[in-house]
Amino acid sequence: MKNKQIVLLGSTGSIGIQTLQVARLHKIKVKALSAHTNIKALQEQQKEFRVEHVCLSSVSPESLCYLAAIPNCTVVNAIVGSAGLKPTIAALKAGNPVALANKETLVAGGEIVMETARENKVPIIPVDSEHSAIFQCLSGKSGKDIRKIILTASGGAFRGYTKEQLKSVTREQALSHPNWSMGDKITVDSATMMNKGLELIEAMRLFDVDESKIEIVVHPQSIVHSAVEFADGTVIAQMSVPDMRLPIQYALTYPDRLPSETERLSLTALGSLTFTRPDHDTFPCLAFARNAARLGGNAPCILNAANEAAVKLFLQDEIAFHEIPKVIAGLFTKTEKTKEISLDIIESTENSIYKSVFG
Repeated sequence: MKNKQIVLLGSTGSIGIQTLQVARLHKIKVKALSAHTNIKALQEQQKEFRVEHVCLSSVSPESLCYLAAIPNCTVVNAIVGSAGLKPTIAALKAGNPVALANKETLVAGGEIVMETARENKVPIIPVDSEHSAIFQCLSGKSGKDIRKIILTASGGAFRGYTKEQLKSVTREQALSHPNWSMGDKITVDSATMMNKGLELIEAMRLFDVDESKIEIVVHPQSIVHSAVEFADGTVIAQMSVPDMRLPIQYALTYPDRLPSETERLSLTALGSLTFTRPDHDTFPCLAFARNAARLGGNAPCILNAANEAAVKLFLQDEIAFHEIPKVIAGLFTKTEKTKEISLDIIESTENSIYKSVFG
C-alpha cells in the first residue's frame, strides 16, 4: 500500500465514483482520471484529488492509452464496453498492474490480454464482485486445482418472469436492479442475464478453465459472490454484503486487507440463502455465451459487440426488452467468424456489426 497511486479510467461512472471513495478513505494518490463526456464531474474530481492528468475519451480516445501507460501506477479500468481493451493492453505493456472492472476487455480480446500480462509479468486483479470472489477463493491456487467454478447471479430485475411477461416490461423496470447500483448498460445486461454469460467467458480467461467447468447458479440475495469447488470436493465461497467498494478496495490494496466503511455481514440476520438453476428458456443469452465460448476465435467478440448494439437500441427505445436476444442472435448468425484473433480482427468485427446496425 505504501505510495500507491492509481490511474482511474471511467471516473464518473458507478465503479469510478466508488473507486474514488476507496481512494479517499485510504489516502491513495490519484494520478490520472478519464471520463467519457461528463466534464463537470471530471473537473470536480480533478480539483478534490489534485489530479495531474485528465482526459475526455469522447474527444480524445487515444488519450486513454497514454494515461494507462503512466509509469508506476495501478490502472483501474472502469470503462464500459469494448473501448476498454486497448487501454488495458497499454497498461500491461507499460508494466502497470490492472484492476479490471471492464469485462468486455476479456470477452473480446481475452487471449491477447492474458498473453500480454504473462509476457510482461504484470498481474490483472479482477474488480467484478464474482471474479474477485473467485480470485480470493483460489488464494494462489492454479486452474489445475479447480474442479468447478460456481458463478452466482442475482437473476436481475426480471428473475422469475416468463417469456410472455418479458414482452411488456419497461425500460425503467429493466434499469431497477434489486441489489446493486450499476450503470445502465450493465444493469440491462443483468436483466437479460447476458452479464453472467460475459462473466463466464471472462472467468475462463482469468482463471484458465474450460467453459464446461463453470456452473451458473441464481442466488437472489447476492451474498455469496461466487465459489470454487476443488479436486477433493471442498467448496470455498466468498461472502459479503453486496457493495462494490469491497472488491474495488481488495483490488487496490491486494494482498493486504484494510478496514472498510461497508456494512458488516450478519448471517443470523439473513436467516437463509437460496440457490436455483437459471431459466435458460426465458433467458437465452446464457446459452449464447456458452456457444461463443466453445467456438472461440472472434465469436466472443461478435457476441459482445452484438450485445452492445442491442442494448444501445433498447436504451434508445428502438426495440423492446424481449427483442434484445433476437437482435443478438441475428447479428451473431450473420457475422463472419474466424478462429484467428488479433486487435485488427476485433476492430473489424466490431465495426462490421456497428455499421450493420447504426449505419
